[in-house]
Amino acid sequence: MKSVVQCRIHEAAMRLFARVGACRVNVSDLAEEAGVARGTIYNAVPNPDSLFEDVAGDLAGEMQERVRTSIDGLEDPAARLACGIRLFIRRAHEEPQWGRFIVHFGFSNKSLRGLLTASLTDEMGEAITHGRYRIAPDQVTSMVAVIGGATLSGMMLVQEGYKSWRDAGSEVAEFILIAMGIERAEAAQIARCDLPPLKGN
Repeated sequence: MKSVVQCRIHEAAMRLFARVGACRVNVSDLAEEAGVARGTIYNAVPNPDSLFEDVAGDLAGEMQERVRTSIDGLEDPAARLACGIRLFIRRAHEEPQWGRFIVHFGFSNKSLRGLLTASLTDEMGEAITHGRYRIAPDQVTSMVAVIGGATLSGMMLVQEGYKSWRDAGSEVAEFILIAMGIERAEAAQIARCDLPPLKGN
């Protein structure tokens, strides 16, 4: 369990990493961003060199749990997938610094790559077996990559002001469901159903 000071430092680190990159954050900049003394950084962060990985891992674990809890009541895998995509894109709108970090490092960091696709492989395999998705089992890995890339792209569209989070989220979810073999009309309906709140904080 992180202390309040550690949480503050991690949030400041996330903002800095999103602005300047993973290799350009030093202790002085971090202390200034967090509003603490340099000594506090050394006391609160056991290994400053691993701070980026620690922050990325924390963000991945936290969002995975929040999405899982939020869609727990949905039984249809297509609805679960669509809501998961839309929750990511909405959060990128509501928390721009978080969104910038995820978009910036989503492809390059292992924890964040897993964040967008956690538990998808097993759930997709089951949905294929039951005929809900019409793709071949050996295409799952590629489809998981497409889902991750499309979600990141939707987040970027929102951040750059090209789309509202509602439009980007629904459109990305709809396109993905169509690619999985869901009929166009049903995909559009699922992608625009009421979105559950993102639980936890």
